[in-house]
Amino acid sequence: MTWEITGELWYWRGPAPWYFVTVPEPESADLRAAAAAVSYGWGMVPVTATVGATTWTTSLWPQEDRYVVPVKAVVRRAEGLAEGDRVTVRLSV
Repeated sequence: MTWEITGELWYWRGPAPWYFVTVPEPESADLRAAAAAVSYGWGMVPVTATVGATTWTTSLWPQEDRYVVPVKAVVRRAEGLAEGDRVTVRLSV
């Protein structure tokens, strides 16, 4: 299964800071339906993500009724991304 989502890159200043893109509600609903078959715990969903020419493996994190895509520093550097940028992410489960 593959989805393409677009959202704003945002920064979470928690104890282990990360940058994320929030998956919109329609796609999050689809992912929730698939999660039972692929989740490895805590609702995490393993995916292959692509932004521009950069592809990496990660896991979607559940947040409220949606999922968020963690965007690694190496991806942000390679694609010239900064907080607040609109980012299109292709997700494959």
